[in-house]
Order: sequence, then structure tokens, then C-alpha cells
Amino acid sequence: MIAAPQRHVIAHLIGKEEIMVFLTNLISGLSLGSVYAIIALGYTMVYGISKMLNFAHGDVIMIGGYMSFIMTMYMGLNGWLALLVAMFICTVLGITIERLAYRPLRGTGSLAVLITAIGVSYFLQNIALLIWGANPKMFTSLFKGMSPVHAAGGQLTITPESIFTILANIVIMILLTLFVSKTKAGKAMRAVSEDNGAAQLMGINVNQSISLTFAIGSGLAAVAGVLMLSAYPVLMPTTGAMPGIKAFTAAVFGGIGSIPGAMIGGLILGIIEIFSRAYISTELSDAIVFACLIIVLLVKPTGLLGKKISEKV
Repeated sequence: MIAAPQRHVIAHLIGKEEIMVFLTNLISGLSLGSVYAIIALGYTMVYGISKMLNFAHGDVIMIGGYMSFIMTMYMGLNGWLALLVAMFICTVLGITIERLAYRPLRGTGSLAVLITAIGVSYFLQNIALLIWGANPKMFTSLFKGMSPVHAAGGQLTITPESIFTILANIVIMILLTLFVSKTKAGKAMRAVSEDNGAAQLMGINVNQSISLTFAIGSGLAAVAGVLMLSAYPVLMPTTGAMPGIKAFTAAVFGGIGSIPGAMIGGLILGIIEIFSRAYISTELSDAIVFACLIIVLLVKPTGLLGKKISEKV
């Protein structure tokens, strides 16, 4: 039989190990949720200003990943420079998508916009398939060569990917909030969001504001893609599909149209997904995520931070 002091020590060690596992999963959830939050910003900003759902946004993530991969592997650029190039290309891509695919449909029914968005999504996926093929590419982490951080006497290991992803999410959220609330362009975007027609009468260039929104969202998609691929390094033409859907779920979860809501929704979604994988089932984790969304929308249809908008009839 095990003596009482020994039993106490074993129980203490088991308890401490469980805490470390919990903290590891929590950090992983915050990291994954930060990626979802950055992607969700693109959805929530575009919807908040133009009332359009850009379902091709997830595929912009994939394009950003391929651009960074090419610049690093074939052009010999440093990973950070490759990220800047990917951001620039995705920004131009976002403006082009808005100009060619969505602007002609402005003012039409939502069904036409939805079908167009799905069409643009499949177009980008098939272009990537033709250019780079179906075989997965192994993405080189942006933080290659950096050492992980050890805490709690070495029992808790935090990867540089997790640290930088969480910090990037916080910095992006602060800068974006300041941009929208303090700058002239940001105030114009808010005015267009409130009342498109009144903003136009006040001399605001609505087309320019909407294009700027697509540009910012697409540039952030490139950042999210590189951060995600640094942690999950398999790159293929469908890489952005599921993260895009989950990020849209995060935007709806937090209240689509709300920038803080996108952040909160993304973080909660990431934590739910990681804890579902760790404690329930890897196969059921996605189902649990979407089930949580359904429950939240049943209780609060506008999302956690969404506002109820009254429409005049």
C-alpha cells in the first residue's frame, strides 16, 4: 500500500499536471481564436459598411499563404518581407474583387451577392489549383529559429507562434479601433455604415470607403493566413475554406458589424474548438463549435455585442 504522504505527493503531481495541460490548451485556444478574430474582422467590416457577405474572404487567406510561400521559397525573401508582399498583393486582390464582382451588384438582392461570393471563392480555389496543383506545400514558420518560452519551472511551454499571434491580434484590434474612431477615413466608413445615402449627400465618397474596407480586410487576411500556416503548416488550395467559415461564425457569434465582437467571438470560438478536441472528441469539435453558435443565436439573435436595428416599413 502507498503511504499517506506519498499519496498526497502523487495527487499533487497529478493535479499540477492537469493544470499545465489546461493552460496549454487555453493558450492554444487563444492563439487559434486570435487567427479567427483577425479573419473575422474582414467579414464584420465589409458587412458593417456595405451589408455584403464576402464568402471569398477565406480564399484570400489561401492566396496570401501562397504569396508568402513563393516569396520565401523561390524569391529568397525574409519571412517578414514576404509577409509584407503578401499583404500588398491581397490588398490589391480585395480591391479588385470589390470593384469587379461586388460593386455592380450593389443595391441588388442579397441572393445575387451570395451566389457571386460563392463563385469568386471557387474561382480563386481553382486558379490556385491550376497554378500550384493539389499537392500540399509545407509552409515555413515565420518564427523559425525562435525558441519557445518555458514557464512554471519548464512544465509549460509556449510556442513563439502562439505568443506572436495573440499579440498581433491585440495590436491589430487596437490600431483598427483607433483608425475607425479617430481618422477622417475611419469616420467616413462609420458614416457609410450608418446611412449610405446620407453619407453620399454629405460629400463622402461611398465607393472609396467600401474599397478601403475590402483593402483592409484582405490585407489582414494575409496576416491571418501566414500566422495560421506558421502554426499549422500545410498549404493547399482549400486551406482557407474552413477557417473562413469558422471566422464568419466568429463574426456572427460576436455580433456581425462589431469590431470588438469579432475579437471576442474569435477568441471564444478558438477556445471552444481546442477544448472540444482535448476533452471531448477531435471528430466532433467542429460540430460542437457550430452547436454553440446556434445556442447563442437562439438566446441572442444579434450575437454577443450585436445591436438590434429597427427597420422602417
